[in-house]
Amino acid sequence: MDLKEKVITEIKKIYDPEIPVNIYELGLIYDVSIKGKDVSVKMTLTTPNCPVAESLPKEVKDNIMKVEGVSDVNLNLVWEPPWDKDKMSEAAKLELNL
Repeated sequence: MDLKEKVITEIKKIYDPEIPVNIYELGLIYDVSIKGKDVSVKMTLTTPNCPVAESLPKEVKDNIMKVEGVSDVNLNLVWEPPWDKDKMSEAAKLELNL
């Protein structure tokens, strides 16, 4: 498994506290890129007023730092494009009966 796959596997362990789906399948992770041992993540939240706006990005960054081979994580929280249900994977939509 390469480093990007390991990072994505780690991200999939994090669940949105209000929706019983991991944040990767929920579509909150827009991009994961790797340069050497440095990881860049572009993510969003379901809304700017999300109650975990402070804690969720920190949890994502902290969990990625636990992955063997990662030396730094640059997490960029973005609001464009805004998140909507279309960003969810088919598995997440099935889980939520959408």
